Amino acid sequence: MALPRPLARRLRSARTWIALGVLAPIGMLVVSGLMLLDLRRDAWDKAEQTSKNLLQVIERDIARNVEIIDLSLQAVVDNLRVPGLDTLSPAMRQLVLFDRAGTARDLGVMLVLDEHGDSVLDAGAVPARKLNNADRDYFQAHRADSNLGLHISKPLFSRLTGSRIVVLSRRIDKADGSFGGVVLASLKLDYFSRLFDQIGLGRDGAINLYLRDGTRLMRQPYEEADIGVNIAGAATFRRFVAERSGSFVGTSVRDEVERHYTFSRVGDLPLVLNVALATADIEAGWRAKAVVISAIVLVLCGLTVFLSLLYGRDLRRRSALQAELARMSRTDALTGLPNRRRFDEVSERALKSARRTGKPLSLLLVDADHFKRYNDRHGHAVGDEVLKCIARCLSASVGRPDDLVARVGGEEFVLLLPDTDEEGALRIARKVHDTVASFGLPTAGIGAGTVTVSIGLANDDGSAGAGTDVLYRRADAALYEAKATGRNRTCRAPASGSRRGRDKAAA
Repeated sequence: MALPRPLARRLRSARTWIALGVLAPIGMLVVSGLMLLDLRRDAWDKAEQTSKNLLQVIERDIARNVEIIDLSLQAVVDNLRVPGLDTLSPAMRQLVLFDRAGTARDLGVMLVLDEHGDSVLDAGAVPARKLNNADRDYFQAHRADSNLGLHISKPLFSRLTGSRIVVLSRRIDKADGSFGGVVLASLKLDYFSRLFDQIGLGRDGAINLYLRDGTRLMRQPYEEADIGVNIAGAATFRRFVAERSGSFVGTSVRDEVERHYTFSRVGDLPLVLNVALATADIEAGWRAKAVVISAIVLVLCGLTVFLSLLYGRDLRRRSALQAELARMSRTDALTGLPNRRRFDEVSERALKSARRTGKPLSLLLVDADHFKRYNDRHGHAVGDEVLKCIARCLSASVGRPDDLVARVGGEEFVLLLPDTDEEGALRIARKVHDTVASFGLPTAGIGAGTVTVSIGLANDDGSAGAGTDVLYRRADAALYEAKATGRNRTCRAPASGSRRGRDKAAA
């Protein structure tokens, strides 16, 4: 199916192809940009989901282990109230009190301290290893608050084993409700370290466990200097405490690295856990893909633009060549005047316009007199110069844009004069005679007045069905008469059906 003419014309336009060559890469860039943004969102969604899953697994492990230890502590508190406990042997009393203590992972020591802080019962030795922990913060906290419940201490060094520990403790009340001491169990920090080390979070990723007062219990990757540091004043931690769980992007107060934090409270315990992924690590894979995709798209876009410009240039050259060929097909190569083909096109339109508007149309057919003599005597080169001079004289004799001067034969020229009656055409004919008579070619021995022309004049009389060919034949008949009656003159063609007339006034 043929394309509509306007569309076909646009598709042949160099500007159209250049515009498409620019718009297509822009479209590719926009689509690629949207794809990259979508890939970036996928990377962040995946990171957030991974963080939540890790957080959930770690939280459950810690909560379960702490719960086991707390149950052991509560069992000791309950068993201390059993009647007759004091009558049992030290070994039997130890078995009754600490029968659940062995089920918790990384449990260190488990002790009962009296109201003075002295160890009176020990899950690991009979008799109890001598120790006084009255100066420990957890001991003083229980003595000051009877409703403290389970207390988790800051990181400490065990006075019995020398290892890093966290102490979980509960208050023991006497029968009258007064402070009777503390039962405690130590949890080695190695437990948290081993738990966190199983997880890879990238070069700048981290896992942190804090007490609610901002004290860091453990960090992965582990550094000794980080343990026990309080960051309660940091903006990130304030958000941890303000919300029970959630996620956000923030900058670490420790190393100024921007991270995506996913955080949660550990059950009902006074512990805050977070998984922090560096934003650079989250986007590392996406950035690598973005670089590759962007490079490919840019190369393709550049190639598209280059080919479009190349094709556009080829179209421009082709259009220019076609325009030049069209011009040459309508232009006389020697004189530069329009040729017979151009004359036929313009005269047909001029005649239709004259018939439609009722305005006159005149035609002057001009022929160089005795032109063969110049070729025979001076050669074709001089003959060509004579023709060029005649062409310039004819062009100088008319001045309106719609007037047409054309070469229609060897030494034959035509002047098409729209909106010009017979009298106006005669004036132009006389001007042609005067102008031609004024030039000469001294180098060839041709003086002024030597070259003359004969002119046949025809005026459109509006005869029905008469075309430009009729008008041309009438002008040709008048030219023949001018030649036959002495040359160097203008003869008028009579109107159709009338007697032949003549204007013998020489130029």
